[in-house]
Amino acid sequence: MSSQTQTIEHVVLFKVKENADPSQVTAWLDALNGLIFLDQVLHLSACPILRTRTSSSLSFTHILHSRYSSQNHLAAYSAHPSHVSAVKEYQPLIEDIMAVDWVFVADDLHVAPLPPGSAIRVTSLKLKDNLGDDVKAEILGGIKGVNDRFGEISQFSFGENFSPGRAKGFSVAWLSVFPGQNELETVAGNGDLVILEEKVKGFVESELIVDFVVPPPKSASV
Repeated sequence: MSSQTQTIEHVVLFKVKENADPSQVTAWLDALNGLIFLDQVLHLSACPILRTRTSSSLSFTHILHSRYSSQNHLAAYSAHPSHVSAVKEYQPLIEDIMAVDWVFVADDLHVAPLPPGSAIRVTSLKLKDNLGDDVKAEILGGIKGVNDRFGEISQFSFGENFSPGRAKGFSVAWLSVFPGQNELETVAGNGDLVILEEKVKGFVESELIVDFVVPPPKSASV
């Protein structure tokens, strides 16, 4: 029987400038993916976004998804010189950025690196102002039920964002992992809000859904 483990999900969305040099974008992704070798990181992948669906005006082109065993480890990763260097060096490529972080208590499956080729959907919600705790609990309960609606999902996590500074007002997010792109495509036409409609109708200002595929690992050799 697997044990229960606290997992920190860290998702960063980037909009790369249209005139960015493709070779520089590749070098930037290589630098980000190289951060997998930092001690604090349980899983990390950075890659282009496959598809975006949103009811807002936001638009993103790339994503970084990583996992940590504690908020302290996430903070240590953020402050690590290798991370700071990658951010500063390639900042001129970036037009916009958004990040959400949440805590999820899961079984041991969620602390293992996700296999290359895994397809992931990340859904974020911006809720209307002044919602009570009972309404938020109802919304989170509805989100938990998404996992039961799609048999193709191999991993699922959700939670409230605890880093509002770069979240653009998005306060709830969840992540669905599929074994591959084919399994994701079977649900690609289903917006998660369709599943949640009865739970969240009237409470959501906007939604943002991004799909991506975990790239092959970056080699440790230089």
